[in-house]
Amino acid sequence: MRARALALLPALLASVCAFAAPREAVSLDGAWEVRIDPADAEKVGQHPKEAQWFPARVPGSVQQDLIAAGRVPDPFKGINEAPIQWVGLTNWQFRKIIEVTPAMLARDHVELVFDGLDTFATATLNGKQLLAADNAHRRWRVDAKAALKLGRNELIVRIASPIGTLQPMVLAEANPLPGEYDSAFGDEPKGKQTSPYIRKPKYHYSWDWGPRLVNIGLWRPVRIEAWDEARIDGFRVDQEALNDTEARLVARWRIVAGAPADVTLRARVTGPDGKLVEVSRTASLAAGENWVSAPLTIAKPQRWWPVGYGGQPLYSVEATLDAGGATEDRVAQRIGLRTSEFIRKDGSFGFKINGVPIFAKGANLIPFDNFPSRVPAAQMRQVLQSAHDANMNMIRVWGGGYYLDDAFYQMADEMGLMIWQDFMFGGSVTPPDAPFRENVRIEAEEQVERLQPHPSVVGWAGGNEVLSGWENWSDRKAFKKRIGADAQERIGAGMAVLFDRVLREAVTKRAPGTPYWPGSPSTDYEGPTDTDKDGDRHFWDVWSGSKPVERYLDSCPRFMSEYGFQAMPDLSTIRGFAGKGPLAIGSPVLKAHQKFLAGEGNERLQLYLDQRLRKARDFDDLVYLTQVNQAQAIDMAARHHRACRPVTMGSLYWQLNDTWPAISWASVDYNGQWKLLHYAARRFFAPQAIVAEHKDGATRVALVSDATTPIAAEWRVRAFDMAGKPLGTKSAAVALEPLGAQEVASVADAELFAGADAKASFAVAELLIEGRRVSRTIIERALPKDMAYPAPGLIARWEGKSVTITAGLLARAVMLDFGEVAAQPADDGFDLLPGESVTIEIRSAASAAALKRALTLRTLGPQ
Repeated sequence: MRARALALLPALLASVCAFAAPREAVSLDGAWEVRIDPADAEKVGQHPKEAQWFPARVPGSVQQDLIAAGRVPDPFKGINEAPIQWVGLTNWQFRKIIEVTPAMLARDHVELVFDGLDTFATATLNGKQLLAADNAHRRWRVDAKAALKLGRNELIVRIASPIGTLQPMVLAEANPLPGEYDSAFGDEPKGKQTSPYIRKPKYHYSWDWGPRLVNIGLWRPVRIEAWDEARIDGFRVDQEALNDTEARLVARWRIVAGAPADVTLRARVTGPDGKLVEVSRTASLAAGENWVSAPLTIAKPQRWWPVGYGGQPLYSVEATLDAGGATEDRVAQRIGLRTSEFIRKDGSFGFKINGVPIFAKGANLIPFDNFPSRVPAAQMRQVLQSAHDANMNMIRVWGGGYYLDDAFYQMADEMGLMIWQDFMFGGSVTPPDAPFRENVRIEAEEQVERLQPHPSVVGWAGGNEVLSGWENWSDRKAFKKRIGADAQERIGAGMAVLFDRVLREAVTKRAPGTPYWPGSPSTDYEGPTDTDKDGDRHFWDVWSGSKPVERYLDSCPRFMSEYGFQAMPDLSTIRGFAGKGPLAIGSPVLKAHQKFLAGEGNERLQLYLDQRLRKARDFDDLVYLTQVNQAQAIDMAARHHRACRPVTMGSLYWQLNDTWPAISWASVDYNGQWKLLHYAARRFFAPQAIVAEHKDGATRVALVSDATTPIAAEWRVRAFDMAGKPLGTKSAAVALEPLGAQEVASVADAELFAGADAKASFAVAELLIEGRRVSRTIIERALPKDMAYPAPGLIARWEGKSVTITAGLLARAVMLDFGEVAAQPADDGFDLLPGESVTIEIRSAASAAALKRALTLRTLGPQ
């Protein structure tokens, strides 16, 4: 296969040079070779087989190559994380043979372009070093023509262990910078992490939901680009003004020319209605970098809106560079027309799109995989579609990962999902030196410019918990005390310059009109961070602080950008990594896939189960109960946040997805299976919803609506005993306030429950529009574990892959559990009142007969 690929390459390279004018690219992706760097004598001695060239794939990582070759076990399976750790502690060489023709060498410029090198890398061509890279988040481009020769050319990329490279410096420091998560494998002493000093995805070093896999490799595409007079190095369309009559835009080219030249630049914008707007101008270029701009106007523009507020029309843009009567270069992109601004007054925080204040409903997104290069577009789409289908309108791209592929943002554009985009800072204190900031500046400007066309990217933030950690965390306070006032000032000032100037200017320059926030949580330097009074909030008293879930109801934050509660994934996902043996909450394999508190998070799961729910009958039931607990906790919080509008303007729970099969905060697991939380999110994030909070002998009823106009509706609260006998009711017609929340009643228990035992009665609160129920929630006056739930007498009737479930009595939190069979019901985790039925479609590769055999109906009541 390798010989065939090399045979094809000369023809490809020759095609680049058949015509002198256009810039062309030849991919170097695919088959490479890799080995331990011969200079790494210790590792060569320990792993002699890997010191010989063996097959590699680019984009990728050496970890993936070793897994594919069967030389290390899959770290996602069982307890296999430890045996792969040596790979990230080793220096490696990657090799590609390139055949070059005379036509290639005839081009004026031949460049090597690496879209991602992870991380400390040097590239040599025929023994001549061309570049040294030190940032995995940057594109690296280098002139290769002088090093090329006719025929066979050897490209070698050496990538050094990031830990091995930085550790001598870190160990020599009396007070190394505080990092994120200590290694569980002894390769770095506790409190002496190398990760703060490197521009590399921080989650590679482990997180409290993911493994430690310190990737090494060419993790994004590699290519040769050949051009003659000039090429387009960057292009964007800035929006200067937008109203119903016109959109005033400016097309901006960044052109790199090899020598002075006269060129013609054109930009063509095709609207969603097919109408074309075109602008062109001539320019005299100097050698090197040139900026050229041209204004254009779109009449009666169609605005891009977040989902639920309007459509998502997109405009296609093509930009060209012509010289000597021929097109030398062209780029294409899609843009959306919209305005985005922060809501900031007296501590408030939120997003206003096209002048409309939007309550942000959504979740935090972590990387899709610990090996980014193997994430297909279908996986990204499935997660984003899941968010869309759960009535979310915003995703926060968390700062400890990597800047995602263009396809991700294109999907978000199409779905109307707003993206809160963090810069890639995960929480560690940043180095204060100017070279570090300059490295970040280049990274930031490149990434902001790349994502600028996407209307979904409605705001940038400096990173995750860096500033709030420096201000509030106990280990940071201890660090500041150790280093003294002068060093504290130097490090603090360095962070201020980075987050308040360097990153802010990157957004201002490269994406004008898109707002910037220094970090999450933040107050934009206006006051203390991470409080209810100002800016966005990360609330972890519940779960991390072991506080009862009712603490979610204690206050109205301005914008809750992180809060979360864990649950196990479906049993089919668990069996995929744990195998077929017996399982219990303390099983070593489950501890290995639970990263909170170094594996002790399962004890936290049990703590909250003991606080709120009944005892588990077996392990399968335990999985169910953890998912119920998670869904009920986040349901309580999210509804409360929505009822706090306009004080609160956002609720983004932690977290949407997983990077590997794990026990975590995710609502969609690594295999794409929805936990009960995700089904609950579709209910508590519904466009119109009812909120019912019971406290001190009364139920507060509030109604929320995302609509921009009033809606005629009816609310009602009905109480029953456990046999289904009505006890009391309260209802009223109401006009739902647009873009708002309104408290409509406080119903006393005495008025509703007629003296019934709190443990043996319940109520249901419902919101109806045109007689159709659009929202419902159950009211209980005791903890679920203390409720006298009846045996619901559930009956299931199948027709193909559709099942109708009927309840004789109250069925709380019904789960369709298919055990080890992977299946996705259309709804799950719902409540059925006495006598109610629901018909649910099941999506699964399994047959209808297999689904029927596998189904267990679970509820909080007796079997």
